[in-house]
Amino acid sequence: MKAFIEKLQKAQRLVTLFLILLLPLLVFIQVLLRYVFKAPLMGIEELMLFPIIWLYMLGGANASMERNHISCGVFTIYIKKEKTKNFFNLITSILSFLISSWLTYWAFQYFLYSFKVWKVSNLLYIPMFLGESAVFVGVFLMTLYAAMDIFNNYKKLRNTVSVKGGFDVNSSNT
Repeated sequence: MKAFIEKLQKAQRLVTLFLILLLPLLVFIQVLLRYVFKAPLMGIEELMLFPIIWLYMLGGANASMERNHISCGVFTIYIKKEKTKNFFNLITSILSFLISSWLTYWAFQYFLYSFKVWKVSNLLYIPMFLGESAVFVGVFLMTLYAAMDIFNNYKKLRNTVSVKGGFDVNSSNT
């Protein structure tokens, strides 16, 4: 399983890198055509929409993968005991997973709808499914990383809870 996750993360990074390089290239081509050759390429802005959507969703998944997403960790400032902090982190990762799973369900429903309807873009007639599918893929990856967080936080909690002492929720140090 670990090897699969590592390959998935590598593929995610490669796709993100490709898209990061593609967007400035498309902008450069448009600027060159418009201002140097006075012949703008119609639809390049529409074409750029697809890598932008994918970058946005893969960026969110990447933040989840690296644990760099924005979080409100006010409670953890006041928690002194390591056991209590690890328990709190486990609860937050479970909540993140539940919410992310719910969003994944709806993203999958949208994915199926988008595939069934098969809308196309206005100018280039690119199937909108290619961009809209990024929502499902990105949220699914975020859910996968949230599940990994649950596992990691459980291992941390299990390692800090002693067999004799147990877990003391009502400690005065919390």
